[in-house]
Amino acid sequence: MPVTNSQSGTRIDEIAASIYRISTPVPPNPALPAGFTFNQFLIVDDEPLLFHTGMRRIFPVVRDAVASVMPVAKLRWVSFGHLEADESGSLVEWFAAAPDAAPLCGRIGAMLSVEDAGGRAPRVLADGETKELGKTRVRWFDAPHVPHGWDAGYLAETTTRTLFCGDLCTQAGADLVPVTESDVVGPSEAMRAAMDYYSNPRAAAAQVERLAATEPALLACMHGSSYRGDGASALRALAKALSA
Repeated sequence: MPVTNSQSGTRIDEIAASIYRISTPVPPNPALPAGFTFNQFLIVDDEPLLFHTGMRRIFPVVRDAVASVMPVAKLRWVSFGHLEADESGSLVEWFAAAPDAAPLCGRIGAMLSVEDAGGRAPRVLADGETKELGKTRVRWFDAPHVPHGWDAGYLAETTTRTLFCGDLCTQAGADLVPVTESDVVGPSEAMRAAMDYYSNPRAAAAQVERLAATEPALLACMHGSSYRGDGASALRALAKALSA
């Protein structure tokens, strides 16, 4: 098992070519009886990119996980779906560790908060715009308020058809496999029923359908297992549930 910190349980797994999932579990607690995971995703390429920073308190263990596969100082881009502690809470720490790194984000995030939060000018991607990282390429999708936050958006790596889908398909559980081919929509809907985190589910359904049209082969979820398989069908099932 590729555990990089035995005390926190943080581990790193290569889930697609040059794409790594870093995961730190949260033990069961009254708010989350099954426990939970906070996941970040690293693309190792000529211009390495980290999607999600993790909260400030877990920065040391996430940094050490990154260091297990590449020099942290070579990190070039830090990206995330929307401004929130688990997605962007340790921006300052990452920029201190990686002097040449900068935020990569959408236009609304740049306008609202990103430069102020990180202290560095962002590289702004328009809706649908791509950025070459070397052998890999990422595309940004604006998705305001999906599932929450005006600045919300999603990033896809097009060569592996990996969608970094943030809070979509969130699953509870502290001891989940890195990648599953089993249903993630059912557990996600159970999580939404217990702790509704969507600002407007019916409006979100159309945006989720748009993401499904990219036909992802891997859904890289911020909480829970990543899903390998027919990502389009999984997202359309989620959209159907949200619109119900």
